[in-house]
Amino acid sequence: MSDAVLPDVLTFIEGSVGRIRLNRPKAIHALTPGMVDIITRALLAWRNDDAVVAVMIDHAAAPDGDPKLSRGFCAGGDIALIANSAKTDCVEAEAFLFHEYRMNHLLFVYDKPTLVFMDGITMGGGVGIAAPCRYRVATDRTMFAMPETGIGLFPDVGGGWFLPRLPGRVGFWLAATGARIDGADALAIGLASHYMPSDTLDAVKAQIVAHPENLLAILDAAHQTPPPAKLDGQRAYIDRLFASDRYEDILAALAADGSEWANKQIAVLATKSPQTVKVALRQLAEGAQFTDFADNMRNEYRIGHHVIRRPDFVEGVRAVIFDKDNAPKWTPATPEEVTDDLIDSLFAPLPPEKEWTPLPELGARTA
Repeated sequence: MSDAVLPDVLTFIEGSVGRIRLNRPKAIHALTPGMVDIITRALLAWRNDDAVVAVMIDHAAAPDGDPKLSRGFCAGGDIALIANSAKTDCVEAEAFLFHEYRMNHLLFVYDKPTLVFMDGITMGGGVGIAAPCRYRVATDRTMFAMPETGIGLFPDVGGGWFLPRLPGRVGFWLAATGARIDGADALAIGLASHYMPSDTLDAVKAQIVAHPENLLAILDAAHQTPPPAKLDGQRAYIDRLFASDRYEDILAALAADGSEWANKQIAVLATKSPQTVKVALRQLAEGAQFTDFADNMRNEYRIGHHVIRRPDFVEGVRAVIFDKDNAPKWTPATPEEVTDDLIDSLFAPLPPEKEWTPLPELGARTA
């Protein structure tokens, strides 16, 4: 066996299945610009390849089964790169977001069946890969979250589309608090289409490679009833106490409720960027009204362009990623100080030449 270092993402055709396998275990398979480029080029190539009937996305096993490196699926995007760019001219950060959002959109509109195995941590950029897929498998190892309010960013990569379309107000709660949910929860609210034990996945993948024309039937047969969803017991609280799109109203409702659950949410929210929570609530409210996923991604790119220039993003990444003191100093420091004018400025359109656009290849599909 060669000792050659493999790429951070592997793309290959097995049988009639296009395979995308994330292969950056030391970073929990977090996406780099190069990975986004490789995935996008593979998906574009397979669109018009009649030999490819379906696309399957997963992550590579950790070397030697090292449990410290076995936490995949995908922990997000290259936040360090974005933050370092944000400290200077933002050019690299903007390019990364632009192309990552094009990949998200390509997966959303892809007209061949797409299947993802969310076997492990699935956060941020990993959600951006998983959520647009037609079939989404959760497992006993799934840990799903959109934790961006904790680093001063916002729940992007399509979060503005997918989160408000979850039942009740659960998507707004996920966006505001960055709460982590498991595979049973993901299935219960529709983030996953199927659930199966992690140790059954290799056999299921082999069946799909052998008979991709039976992909859905294979998934249905392998699907198992998960443990009771813990989230079910919180749904009534979430729908009632996170009912408003106004952050101050949510905080007031939580304080008035006074339950142990509500007090926990207040404590969690106190650690989050007030600016980002307000951005997320507006982003999801607007996203719920869009009828075209491309419009959502254009909106998110505008937010991203502006937010990375605000102090909370660099400070949040410093506190959580670089220094790891988990003590960010947010600016503004309180929800009341985050004015409507500030939020409006973060949603402002960009000059025409800077606006996000889908991949040009999507408008030139061959017969």
